[in-house]
Amino acid sequence: MIKHHARTALLATSLLLTGCGGGAATSASTTTSPVLPPAPAPSAVLSGGGAPGPRISVPAGRQQIAGLGPRTRAAVPATARQVVVVTGRDRDSPLSRVVLYEHTGSGWHAGPVWPAHNALRGWTDHHMSGDLRSPVGVFELTDAGGLLSDPGTRLPYDHSDDFTASGTGFEGEPLEGTFDYVIAINYNREAGTSPLDWIRPLGAERGGGIWLHVDHGGPTQGCVSLAEEHMRDLLLALDPDLHPVVVMGDRVSLSR
Repeated sequence: MIKHHARTALLATSLLLTGCGGGAATSASTTTSPVLPPAPAPSAVLSGGGAPGPRISVPAGRQQIAGLGPRTRAAVPATARQVVVVTGRDRDSPLSRVVLYEHTGSGWHAGPVWPAHNALRGWTDHHMSGDLRSPVGVFELTDAGGLLSDPGTRLPYDHSDDFTASGTGFEGEPLEGTFDYVIAINYNREAGTSPLDWIRPLGAERGGGIWLHVDHGGPTQGCVSLAEEHMRDLLLALDPDLHPVVVMGDRVSLSR
């Protein structure tokens, strides 16, 4: 279990204020990956929602991941051997899809396509607290946690009652169970701490608490949400030794 900072106890009263996981204090150091340069307004539409799609076939030896342009690929660390790709339907849509890619000796191989939600207003290259958009970029995945017990992930896992969610979402859907499983996205946070930690290296005004978490059936504050079974699958698959990252954004932004 990851040791909480003292500020974590305050989270229960403001969990959903500035992101899916809340937000607060600042710090000087960060391992946050840089956000990608701005992209033009989208002109293409990605199909989203519905049942999980088929497993994507990536030709053996092809050292690229489908849908990523040269600028996005260049932002992926050379050490990363697991890449979670979150592709938004369009710039202003809360619908997206998620695919886990893993690099083996024969190149990149992809898992199934999972439907997902992102923030209510879509995506942004410059996330700010309360903008109801998910940040576009490439970010490390180093820490996990949840209301439920560790399902067996190799990531450090904080099992805590502080992950309790209540109330309703933007479409009136109940939020209970939303944080049964979470994976912290290293946007404006300090790696190696609980997802509940409030340290915000870029400042509180830049938001934080951006997580992968259980889908509640509607748009998020800024996170990416998946069905609980898919969150569990992702937790079991991610391996810190493979330096996992998430590449996230609308389709056009990622294609640059």
